[in-house]
Amino acid sequence: MALQRTPSAGTVFSDLRGDGRVLRATWHQERQVVVVSLWRDNVCVNTFRLAADDVPDLVALLCQGLDEAYDAARGRVERVENLRRPFQAG
Repeated sequence: MALQRTPSAGTVFSDLRGDGRVLRATWHQERQVVVVSLWRDNVCVNTFRLAADDVPDLVALLCQGLDEAYDAARGRVERVENLRRPFQAG
């Protein structure tokens, strides 16, 4: 399947591995579905249709993961700051 124009309610994310890999997410209001598609260069290699009713669960999962990542990063920064304090006191 050749690359089509992304619908107005969609976005494209590049894969960290490069090599022309992208993820496209598009909202299709008329069908109440989000289509997530995986692309390699200009070729669609797979799709997944997520019912609109399931979107809040996916968003909650992503938010939870992001919160945990921020908490872990904050913990690392605090540990580094605590290690530096004895050297700064002198």
